[in-house]
Amino acid sequence: MNHAKAPKKSIVVVGGGAAGIELATRLGKKLGKKQLARITLVDAQNTHFWKPLLHEVAAGSLNAFEDELSYLAQAKWSHFHFIPGRMVSLNRTEKSIGLSPIVDDHGHEVVPERTLQYDQLVIAVGSTANHFNTPGATEHCLFLDNRQQAERIHTTLINHYLHAQAGNDPAAKLRIAIIGAGATGVELAAELHYAAIELARYGLDAIKPEHLEVTLIEGGDRVLPALPERISASVAQQLNKIGIRVRTGQLVSEIRADGLVTRGGEFIESDLRIWAAGIKAPEFLTGLDGLATNRINQLLVRPTLQTTLDDHVYALGDCSSCTVANGSGKSFTIPPRAQAAHQQASLLAKSLISQNRGGEPLTFNYQDYGSLISLSRFSAVGNLMGTVTGDMMIEGALAKLFYISLYRMHQMALFGKLRTGTLILKDLISRTTRPQLKLH
Repeated sequence: MNHAKAPKKSIVVVGGGAAGIELATRLGKKLGKKQLARITLVDAQNTHFWKPLLHEVAAGSLNAFEDELSYLAQAKWSHFHFIPGRMVSLNRTEKSIGLSPIVDDHGHEVVPERTLQYDQLVIAVGSTANHFNTPGATEHCLFLDNRQQAERIHTTLINHYLHAQAGNDPAAKLRIAIIGAGATGVELAAELHYAAIELARYGLDAIKPEHLEVTLIEGGDRVLPALPERISASVAQQLNKIGIRVRTGQLVSEIRADGLVTRGGEFIESDLRIWAAGIKAPEFLTGLDGLATNRINQLLVRPTLQTTLDDHVYALGDCSSCTVANGSGKSFTIPPRAQAAHQQASLLAKSLISQNRGGEPLTFNYQDYGSLISLSRFSAVGNLMGTVTGDMMIEGALAKLFYISLYRMHQMALFGKLRTGTLILKDLISRTTRPQLKLH
């Protein structure tokens, strides 16, 4: 007879991005394994993919199918439960969330709408691109919010090359406009330039690397406007070196099928347009039973990561807006960055475990460890911040090593040291048995 103690609480995590899956994994191993609480992860997709790598999927430098993680498998390994579904409503009085029906590609209902009860709810649904209602953006731009969109960009890119190859035009070219010169836009531009070189090596050489014209359009006065100016200047110099066109101080007023129009009236021709400027949280958050949100739909949370109006509802990552005090006592809002989401997931796991034992919610303190920007195989640039290093700028191989380690740290949080080491070995071996670029 099974005399296992029934779970005391139901903790539901909505969203399996970097923050959500790390949180569910930590809680599952600490609470779910011992049946001290029932941990449930809810996501509309069946697999997890680390969002900072999407630009590599778009360019073909990375095959998403080799790095995606099944939520069901992770749930089994880490002692939590996975429920596929998309959250659409919240009833704070009854402590329940509503999930929309799941339908197949033909519109047939696979799973009906459902209601899920919780004692503590964590919302970690991430963010999407913010096109600021720019006319023509949704019709004529590709976006980079998820794996499916990244693969669509890659497929479109390959199709352009195949079309040019069939036409046998020695003057064939491809013009790509990327709106937004933040980290995503800059890294994508560099990866696309590397892809052009590799495609030519594999025989798709109708569009020569020098005939791929990548233009970065940025509304601010420099690339990477959110990062220190010295990093911005170094990256701009290296982008120029590899032939990426950079247009700063250019706000986009309209997107057309053959290009885009700036507010100054200039028309920039392009065959492919990718929007990588700005973020906003999903729209449904603005109607969640009265919870407070800001102008980009983010849920307002206190330093404990609890929403401002409900102690039982938490939010973290890009879908939340958290204002905390820095060392000098001045308040600032946590930036929507991967390291912030990772730190919040770690803190909230400790906090929920403490509360399960009768403790109080813990307070989040953000530590900025610096920023790293990858310029594909060409270089990497960034700065490291800490009590030992201070604010130290790094470039080249050292910066690239630190950049790669960010993903390995995410894997360590999910799999532990031994399995992550095995994955690293697998990646090293597979480099000798597969093309350098995804060619289909």
